[in-house]
Amino acid sequence: MTDATSATVPSSSGPLGADAGDASARPMRPRALLVAGLAGLAVFIGFGFAVAQNVDAPFTQPIDDAWRALVGLAPGTGGETWALPMLFQHLGQIPGAVLTMLLIPAWLFVIRRWRSALFFLTAELVGNFGVSQLTKNLVDRPRPADDTAAGLFGPLFQVDHGSFPSGHAVSTGILVIAVAALLPPAKRLSWWIIGALLVVGMIWQRTLINAHWLSDALFGIIGGASATLIIWWAFATLLQKDYGKPLFRRAIAAPANEGAA
Repeated sequence: MTDATSATVPSSSGPLGADAGDASARPMRPRALLVAGLAGLAVFIGFGFAVAQNVDAPFTQPIDDAWRALVGLAPGTGGETWALPMLFQHLGQIPGAVLTMLLIPAWLFVIRRWRSALFFLTAELVGNFGVSQLTKNLVDRPRPADDTAAGLFGPLFQVDHGSFPSGHAVSTGILVIAVAALLPPAKRLSWWIIGALLVVGMIWQRTLINAHWLSDALFGIIGGASATLIIWWAFATLLQKDYGKPLFRRAIAAPANEGAA
């Protein structure tokens, strides 16, 4: 009788105790992702409206001008074509698009993390078209132009229309958050450090080559990251089902263990 009675009472330190706590470990959508994403997107949209009221001189223009005078390069110096700035240039163009919209999703499918692949593609498409291109066409802020009398110059690379937001910056914001979402929480610290360097580097490069104003790049990061946080929230329960699967190799131990059993 004593043994039977004690067997019905789960111990908090034993296997049954762990099972009893599984309810709190069920997949869920962290509300903080949604709140942060909505708040960031509100800031991005608010700034977009402010720029649209006066595209030639929004309220950030004095800061933008000062930063351009400090960082922007003149043509012919060669400072825009060495390895580091070109890395960021390519990251927001065709090589970056191939990486983020083809190679990474394809690899996630190969390793059977199809939920993660769908999330990544959704984040890239929504961010790059819904945040970047749509806003560019709605706001149509002029890019920095030549002002040789003041020693200031326009873009050193070919660019399209619309300075706000920086499409390169939006893509970087998407990438930083989307990759973090693929990792379990315990493995995110190193990526956050790398992501911070990518953010700073992209803002620097876009203003170094006079392709964008400082505010275009800064708020581009905010817009891309915020939209991706909302998509992460929407996919959170699916992503959590992929966290046990390796990112860089297939699990081969499970079939061997099943055979041994």
